[in-house]
Amino acid sequence: MRFKPKRRKFLAGAASAAALGAPGLARGQGAIVLRLQSAWAAKSLFHGYALDFAKKVNDMTGGDVRIEALPAEAPGAATGLLEAVSKGAVDAAHGLLHHHFARHPAFSLWAAGPAFGMDANLLLAWHRYGGGRQLLARLYAAIGADVVSFPYGPMPTQPLGWFKKPIRRPQDFRRLRMRAPGMAAEIYAGLGAAPSPLPARDIAEALRRGTLDGAEYNNAAADRELGLPGAAKVYMLQSYHQSAEQFELLFNKTKFEALPSKLRAILENAADAASADLSWKAIDRYSAAHAQLQAEGAVRMAKTPDAVLQRQLAAYDAAAGKRADDALFREIQESQKRFAQRAVRWQLDTQVGPRLAYGHYFAAKPAPRRRK
Repeated sequence: MRFKPKRRKFLAGAASAAALGAPGLARGQGAIVLRLQSAWAAKSLFHGYALDFAKKVNDMTGGDVRIEALPAEAPGAATGLLEAVSKGAVDAAHGLLHHHFARHPAFSLWAAGPAFGMDANLLLAWHRYGGGRQLLARLYAAIGADVVSFPYGPMPTQPLGWFKKPIRRPQDFRRLRMRAPGMAAEIYAGLGAAPSPLPARDIAEALRRGTLDGAEYNNAAADRELGLPGAAKVYMLQSYHQSAEQFELLFNKTKFEALPSKLRAILENAADAASADLSWKAIDRYSAAHAQLQAEGAVRMAKTPDAVLQRQLAAYDAAAGKRADDALFREIQESQKRFAQRAVRWQLDTQVGPRLAYGHYFAAKPAPRRRK
């Protein structure tokens, strides 16, 4: 089927109608301009993901909608991204759902903990098709936030963190000064650590000065950006503290709903496209950074012992149990459990493990025996 030339004319008309009807939307050279405030510094690879989303929208609309992605150091959300978007100080934001943990602990269920065995992609499947989207809308309504949220960009399992000494058993966390935010901090506290939600930019210096004994952040590439390999030499891999997190695109609800349905659909589909692209880009970037850390040889990598992982599960259960009287928290958690029970079972039964094939092709081969 040939592309119909009237489409561009329709989009231009829709954009004009939206600019006239949507309260507070700026216009620039005939385009609707949406200001998107990111939670990240301009040079952060996470801000790069915000720019990627903006480019997809700009390309898909042919310039009829233009998203301006502003880094964290730009003026904007003085009282926090959620408040800024809800009040219309900015049109949209790029961040993480656990950034809203202080407003309601249920936001952690899209970020922290073991997600009942789901990885981030399965958790996004629950969000889209298992009732999570409706529950998140109710959660935002419960705190009076005038926003529309698109969780996207499934993250790989995050490492346990960076330490001065290897973590060999749960008892090694006793009184250990550990950087961690939100409910993840409660999980580390359940292991005996003394957590602190230190800003990311301060982690490396705190490790160097000895005011922190350990710290988690996100992945090998982002951790390198922060200078963590130069501040602590033990890198513990695999953890349940944030094993299924994803990013969030947040829009002011009043402004979003004032857009024509065509443009709202473009924004939502651009979020889906950016989600897939981000997951592929992350695999490339994070595996390259991981390989570079291995090649440099200055960092000792080790798998987190199963005993520590098991204790994390108990610590999460205790942290979640503190919210047992919160009906919405409990409803979201039960919805995730129901979806995880069949989705993870399906994945375990059908997905072939990579270790056998990896060993077949890449494991070191024994040297051939010499004939006597």
